[in-house]
Amino acid sequence: MGQKKIIRVVLDTNVVVSALLFGGTPGELVFWWKKRHIIPLLSKEILDEYLRVLAYPKFELTKEEILFLITREILPWFEVVENITDKTSYVPEDPEDDKFLRCAVSGKADYLVSRDQHLLKLSAPPVPVLSVQEFLRRLKEKP
Repeated sequence: MGQKKIIRVVLDTNVVVSALLFGGTPGELVFWWKKRHIIPLLSKEILDEYLRVLAYPKFELTKEEILFLITREILPWFEVVENITDKTSYVPEDPEDDKFLRCAVSGKADYLVSRDQHLLKLSAPPVPVLSVQEFLRRLKEKP
């Protein structure tokens, strides 16, 4: 019997921040990536956004806490997709979201997981875009 295919996935910023800081349903993703059932993908541009958002005053994180999250909870488990040359405009309504789809395409992701309506409502994304709940449902159904 063959090995299970490890799912390659791009997690948008709000999903990662929620998973790391608030747990709940998004927090289940941490279990999946630490058990190596999924390989989250990121680019330098996405990592920069994670850092910027984690530094928002509303989260009240110190620089040391942010460094811990990045070095212990993200970098050991995520695969960095380098040399992304894709310049396609996938999300005309919010071009800032293009980085997630570009990373997904370049990194050969199976899915992009998001809470962002601009992404979830795309009519023909190059990679399937799922909500956290739908992604977890599919993970749990996987043979």
